[in-house]
Amino acid sequence: MDDAPARMTKITVEDGVAIIAMSDPATMNATSVQMCEEMRAALEAFAIDDAIRCIVITGDGRGFNSGANLSPSGPVGSGRDMGIRLEGVINPLLVALRDYPKPTIAAINGAAAGVGVGFALVCDLAVMAQSAFFLLAFRRVGLVPDGGSSWMLPRIIGKARTMELALLGERLPATQALEWGVVNRVVPDAELMSATLDLGRKLATGPKSLSFIRNMIWKAQEDGFIDALHTERILQREAGLTEDFAEGVAAFKEKRPAAFKGR
Repeated sequence: MDDAPARMTKITVEDGVAIIAMSDPATMNATSVQMCEEMRAALEAFAIDDAIRCIVITGDGRGFNSGANLSPSGPVGSGRDMGIRLEGVINPLLVALRDYPKPTIAAINGAAAGVGVGFALVCDLAVMAQSAFFLLAFRRVGLVPDGGSSWMLPRIIGKARTMELALLGERLPATQALEWGVVNRVVPDAELMSATLDLGRKLATGPKSLSFIRNMIWKAQEDGFIDALHTERILQREAGLTEDFAEGVAAFKEKRPAAFKGR
């Protein structure tokens, strides 16, 4: 008899785009140790797979991610130190996504609550279904925002709006998330994955420099102006040494579309 636990991620690949779907429909994909470990393993495998050039993070079923799994089997660690789960499993996954060597897209198909907000925001681009929403639900259970939302949200929407979302615990619907610049696009529910894959294919056929671009923009959030100029100089050198740069120049001179290989 096979006693192995059911998988909590679903992986599909299409046109160079790997889709990692968090999958625990009974909890609307609440974050657990197993889910995080499976996501980390998938990300590590795709990072060294030249055939994969873009990652999509989404949820299976009705929700994107409903936050941390608060059931007895869900938390990392034991007792009442709710920070153990962050330090041991969730935070390393968020850092892995932030520092990832390939572009990432969040396809937000339903509720993104609690740490689910962080999983959405840490991706480079975000496409949101019309019926989806964000919810910093921490106040409802006497906790504080995590998943990096306390760092990312003020930089996206400012202190006043972040305070409102965190202190009142009210929903941020898709249309307002778009207006506030939290997501890139809002589409009808039925078109979410097709719209996301359209973006994914554009990234998957782009040059190696897309990796440099996404990393330099993340780094610039913490650097001063002079530091940002230095990073641009260093990464411009790296980009200029790629095969894709040579192909881009040749295509420009020959007046044809470039055929980038991600190298």
